Parts: sequence; C-alpha cells; structure tokens
Amino acid sequence: MSETINYGALMHRAMRGLMRELLTDIGKNGLPGEHHFFITFDTRHHDVAIADWLRDRYPEEMTLVIQHWFENLEVFDDHFNITLNFGNNPEPLVIPFDAIKTFVDPSVEFGLRFEDQDENEVEEVPESPMVVLDGDDEDEPPKGDAEVVSLDQFRK
Repeated sequence: MSETINYGALMHRAMRGLMRELLTDIGKNGLPGEHHFFITFDTRHHDVAIADWLRDRYPEEMTLVIQHWFENLEVFDDHFNITLNFGNNPEPLVIPFDAIKTFVDPSVEFGLRFEDQDENEVEEVPESPMVVLDGDDEDEPPKGDAEVVSLDQFRK
C-alpha cells in the first residue's frame, strides 16, 4: 500500500463516475429542459474511435455538443458510444472516459476539468501550519511554528 492517498486520482474517478451516471440517464430518458453538454476530449487517446476525416480535422482535441440531435448513446464502464450529426452526416463515435478533458453543462453553469495526471503520481501538498490535537494530546505543546486552533470558538 502506498504511503500517501492520491486524492487527485480518487477525485477524477468520482467525476468520471458522475459523467457515466449522467450519460446513462440521458441515454434512457433524453435531455431534460435546456440541458446540453460540451465534452472536449483528446483525439490522440488510443481508444478513441472517430472517422478519419474527423481525426484529420481535429488532430489533438475535439469538442462534442450533445443537445438537439444524437442517437445510439450507450454507456459502458470505461467509455461511451454516440452518433452525432456533422453536416447532415451521422457519425458514430467511441469516447473513453479517460480521454475526456472537460465536461460542461452551460445551461446550469456546471463544469468538470480533468488535468493530465498519472494514476501513480502523487500530488505535492504543502505542509499545513495547523496542528489538530485529539483528546490525548491536550497537554503536549505543539512542535515547530505551528498554530493551534481551537474549534470551540466556531461552535454556536
């Protein structure tokens, strides 16, 4: 087991789960109200499947708009399939969740951004200047330049 918790990887997994659940519901029930999505993804990702002419036109990233017309939205654990209309030409697409860079619903000002992060990479977190004392440590003075904060002052 690692000596640190990789919060970045855990958060990305949770956000992808949110997208998976949302797209599954949209596939079954359609988009409610004015909701629509802008999904930007990395076209270079090895599991992205798009038409060659789309890959030529968008060699690095592409933004999909899921709004008025879409078909065949199928959601799986690691990707989703969708058919979108490009100039009256329906095109099937396969988008892995790992390839997604941003997911935005502008109708409610909601968005997710995925930073490039290796699953094994540990985010550098600065040391906290705060010391939290549990009941057993009350008589021990804090070490170093830490500030001891009593939570009692915030209770009503």
